Amino acid sequence: MRSKRIPISLALICLTGVLGVVQLYLKAADTLPAQYSDSEFWRMVTDFSGLGENHAHRQAFAIDADHPEVFASEDNGATPVEIVLCALASCLTAGVATVATNRGIELRSVKTTIEGDMDLQGILGIDGDVRNGFDGVKATFEIDADCSRADKEAILAQSQKRSAVFDVVANPTTVRVELA
Repeated sequence: MRSKRIPISLALICLTGVLGVVQLYLKAADTLPAQYSDSEFWRMVTDFSGLGENHAHRQAFAIDADHPEVFASEDNGATPVEIVLCALASCLTAGVATVATNRGIELRSVKTTIEGDMDLQGILGIDGDVRNGFDGVKATFEIDADCSRADKEAILAQSQKRSAVFDVVANPTTVRVELA
């Protein structure tokens, strides 16, 4: 088994926009589920649909994915599983900041370390009985704030409960792969 560690550190996060979106959602007449897609370039994130309308990002965001040279690739970006770990860590960390702010707790810093254990024999086709994905994922948080350990644990638990990425990773999700 090989462990893939990706440390992600965030200082303080501005939450005015996040809290504003919550208020918009609660007031929206047509609260359709959010949809994220870009059919032309899968690596470009340009817009999303939710809160009853389409929204464009201020700019397009490129997500460059590749594999290391050892896998006969060019190593021009993070591996897809590294991107999944980053998405989980960033979603949980942003949630910690949001929950702390809602509870009136000022964060000085949050450091998140995320690890995913994967047996590469699965994705390399060496052993068909080995799972292709992670066997387990562990996120560890160092939260610097003037509050008790119990308060930090409660903040982390609420962040986990509200994380869309945690839900996708931790629970079965129906995924359809089809030819256009």
